[in-house]
Amino acid sequence: MPVLSQKAQRRHRRRGQEPLGPGALQFDLRDDDDAEEEGPKRELGVRRPGGAGKEGVRVNNRFELINIDDLEDDPVVNGERSGCALTDAAAPGNKGRGQRGNTESKTDGDVTETAPSEQSHASGKLRKKKKKQKNKKSSAGEASENGLEDIDRILERIEDSTGLNRPGPAPLSSRKHVLYVEHRCGPRPSLRPPFSAAALLCACPSLPRQRQRVYPKCTWLTTPKSTWPRYSKPGLSMRLLESKKGLSFFAFEHSEEYQQAQHKFLVAVESMEPNNIVVLLQTSPYHVDSLLQLSDACRFQEDQEMARDLVERALYSMECAFHPLFSLTSGACRLDYRRPENRSFYLALYKQMSFLEKRGCPRTALEYCKLILSLEPDEDPLCMLLLIDHLALRARNYEYLIRLFQEWEAHRNLSQLPNFAFSVPLAYFLLSQQTDLPECERSSARQKASLLIQQALTMFPGVLLPLLESCSVRPDASVSSHRFFGPSAEISQPPALSQLVNLYLGRSHFLWKEPATMSWLEENVHEVLQAVDAGDPAVEACENRRKVLYQRAPRNIHRHVILSEIKEAVAALPPDVTTQSVMGFDPLPPSDTIYSYVRPERLSPISHGNTIALFFRSLLPNYTMEGERPEEGVAGGLNRNQGLNRLMLAVRDMMANFHLNDLEAPHEDDAEGEGEWD
Repeated sequence: MPVLSQKAQRRHRRRGQEPLGPGALQFDLRDDDDAEEEGPKRELGVRRPGGAGKEGVRVNNRFELINIDDLEDDPVVNGERSGCALTDAAAPGNKGRGQRGNTESKTDGDVTETAPSEQSHASGKLRKKKKKQKNKKSSAGEASENGLEDIDRILERIEDSTGLNRPGPAPLSSRKHVLYVEHRCGPRPSLRPPFSAAALLCACPSLPRQRQRVYPKCTWLTTPKSTWPRYSKPGLSMRLLESKKGLSFFAFEHSEEYQQAQHKFLVAVESMEPNNIVVLLQTSPYHVDSLLQLSDACRFQEDQEMARDLVERALYSMECAFHPLFSLTSGACRLDYRRPENRSFYLALYKQMSFLEKRGCPRTALEYCKLILSLEPDEDPLCMLLLIDHLALRARNYEYLIRLFQEWEAHRNLSQLPNFAFSVPLAYFLLSQQTDLPECERSSARQKASLLIQQALTMFPGVLLPLLESCSVRPDASVSSHRFFGPSAEISQPPALSQLVNLYLGRSHFLWKEPATMSWLEENVHEVLQAVDAGDPAVEACENRRKVLYQRAPRNIHRHVILSEIKEAVAALPPDVTTQSVMGFDPLPPSDTIYSYVRPERLSPISHGNTIALFFRSLLPNYTMEGERPEEGVAGGLNRNQGLNRLMLAVRDMMANFHLNDLEAPHEDDAEGEGEWD
């Protein structure tokens, strides 16, 4: 039975109108959102069984036409429309529809009898309204989920129609790029303290709570510290040069202010005085090259903490200058090393990687190595291929090293590098020692390791004896006295190959010290000796290849050796490299450097001075002509009188330093000296 509000009942009694005729109204009322939700239900509740074929909606209760404002004023119904009660009676079925049409013809007493039940009906309607609102939200969420499921089904059908979804293992193209950087492998998880700051504050509430300085940007490479100077843009930025073939080429840029700081830095480096760099950092606290150069000075003085802090500050300064499209993890962003502005980023990453490795974070150091290699993988300016195998073995990421070797061997010939020739079979062998792998995979990895180590020993026989010596292992007499592995093998190899061997042994020899590894190596050494004695043609082919391939090492290998600071490898550098002046902020710059701006020439009157001035300067280092000192320089030319006075003072200085007694002293002992030789 429909519920009528008190105001509606009063209007009904006052007007005494009859129910509307069956054809009076043929429209649908949709005043608000509730009407839209209840539209289908109302159609079911107000149609007569025999009126299904008629057009429009037949309203059998005229109180459905009461304005919603009138109902909102009712305290009992509380804003609920009277038509909503129709759905309560229509829910179990279509029974009693004929009786609802005659509700208006009841007496006043009959109508008033329904008043005590209005409170219960109103509370029930409120609960139903809340349920409808919840159902509306849930239906919207289900609709969005169904939409996503439909999109997934469409994509699956497209893949099936194009033949991209094939059974079996996923293709290499669907896997992550081999140089993809895993950002979650940071130094913080491996260096996390046993007690967090929150736990310490709870245990010791008396500890002072320091206010942390807010920095403008959240970075990935490093975390800014409160002890650093307040960051302000130093004039360093990055721009996108071009994008082609899925690769994006970027370059760092220096503003005019940063260029002035760079010129001051070069002058400070030429002075060979670290304090000048400190003075420069007081005015430009985030100048990258100054931070890197001062970091080297601190490292030489055994101040490792300060050296690492300066490198992190340099990385923070460069990361704040990144282009919005520059990605550290995708492996598709390139930085040309020929541009001097980009080299600082390479060197900062390399120094940070070295610090992480020394701190016992090889997994994070491996990700830094992959990042450096991804910036220019074809040229590899810092020759990270000589290091990535070592970091992968230290991080026990054997699968990655094997994958890199399999994907790059065809076009990079990684097996011709001694480090890859020995590290890859070692990775296979260590993988075969893992007990969680199936027996078939372990045996396959062991066979692959034996095959590759035999090829490596055949190609590089001069590695065996130095490796055993570095591991403090005495070789067998049959091995050390054999002509193939004897001392002649190490002496006869080219100098460039000796440099690579010394670099590998100085860095990775300790990885071979395990007893199981040594016994496996011994077995394969005897196999190689048997093949050599049998006259295997592969032995002669490898010897001819060594003579052709390793005539001279490229410049990037020399640069890597200088940065590695491994004594055995540095000692093997050629004389034309050791005689050069190597700067820590730019070791061995490329010969085809691309300069975006040129350092202005310093005013040096020495080049156009007279012969007398040059002569006195060669005798007296303290002698300087007018104009060489910036505070005394005059734009209009040189003051000849002041220059002459300085020249006379220099001559007097020189004459005062001569002591005739010192010159005559040796003549007194000439006789005794000559007598000794006779």
